[in-house]
Amino acid sequence: MTTLADTWGIHKAQFWIRGQVPDEPVRFAPELGMWNVYGYPETLRILGDPGLFSSNTLRLVPDIRRSTEGNLVQMDPPEHKKLRNLVSHAFTPKVVADLEPRIARLTHELLDAVDGRDRMELVADLAYPLPVIVIAELLGVPSGDRDTFKQWVDKMLENSTQFSLVNRSEEQERRLQVALEQSKLLTDYLGEHAAERRRKPREDLLTKLVEAEVDGDRLTETEVANFANVLLIAGHITTTMLLGNTVLCLDTNPEQKARVRADRSLVPAAIEESLRFFSPFAALGRATTSAVELGGKTIPADQLLMVWIAAANRDPRQFTNPDVFDVSRDPNPHVAFGRGIHFCIGAPLARLEGRVALNILMDRFPGLRMDPEAPPDFIPSPNMTGVRKLPLLLR
Repeated sequence: MTTLADTWGIHKAQFWIRGQVPDEPVRFAPELGMWNVYGYPETLRILGDPGLFSSNTLRLVPDIRRSTEGNLVQMDPPEHKKLRNLVSHAFTPKVVADLEPRIARLTHELLDAVDGRDRMELVADLAYPLPVIVIAELLGVPSGDRDTFKQWVDKMLENSTQFSLVNRSEEQERRLQVALEQSKLLTDYLGEHAAERRRKPREDLLTKLVEAEVDGDRLTETEVANFANVLLIAGHITTTMLLGNTVLCLDTNPEQKARVRADRSLVPAAIEESLRFFSPFAALGRATTSAVELGGKTIPADQLLMVWIAAANRDPRQFTNPDVFDVSRDPNPHVAFGRGIHFCIGAPLARLEGRVALNILMDRFPGLRMDPEAPPDFIPSPNMTGVRKLPLLLR
């Protein structure tokens, strides 16, 4: 049976979006040489125990020559906490709240460009440029370079594939090489800006990283570039997908959409339900540091785990009617932003950007709806769930 997920091009690996429930919450995939974790309680346990489930997964992946210095995603305590503390001040509730007027102005400016037209493409016209301008301004890199960022990031995402530790096909190696090359282009770009900040400091986050000290030592150029890379990529991709996915969820659920339009206090709840229903970052990687019992299985040490938080967000053991989009779902303890020490540092900013942009969209375009002749197009990645194109009618 063809589902909407098939029609929209959502990756076939994301079976939970097709209404399928895994037979077991933890399963070894021999063809991949790693473990898949789908269950909600199992996911909470993994994300809450960084000592047993390490974030440093690249140590188990042979032949990937990629520096993890300064990469928060790959770091464990105590180094992770030291580095995270360097930027936590940039994402405090007050700092984020103070960005609201700027986010609103940017949203209006971007929508001014489509005002008077019959249609827009949500990602290109708003959902991509808005968060990338905001995070670029925070870092201090030219937001005018966003088309270049997009080219690099798009190629990374397009070459994301179901990675196998045991079947290293030529196609997998080719895709991996392309993705690493694009990542290096972005890291080199940020490294150049970091080097310039050492010569000419400014009032921006990149300067703060360059000048910061951890245990009396300054960060290296590589650490600064890798750190900024994570912030720039995660700082816009999450919001881009969050905004596109929320508009899509509301449009395909007309009664829910009418409720939110009539009662704007429901906008935050709609965003949270969208994060649960279509979790932008579908999977997180972890590596066991010793043998462990999980979900009825014994997992040896030094095993790679793919923790499918998107599947956990549809676990019927935790969520009633998990395949129903319900803006009144309360409580809604989804794990779309992770949990524990690696909880997304930019989550408050993403939520704010989504709330402001969604409200302004509904204010300015009462007739906003999907184009029946142009279906949404999803990112072709097993590890991400989000629209890369969402054509909308404005009248």
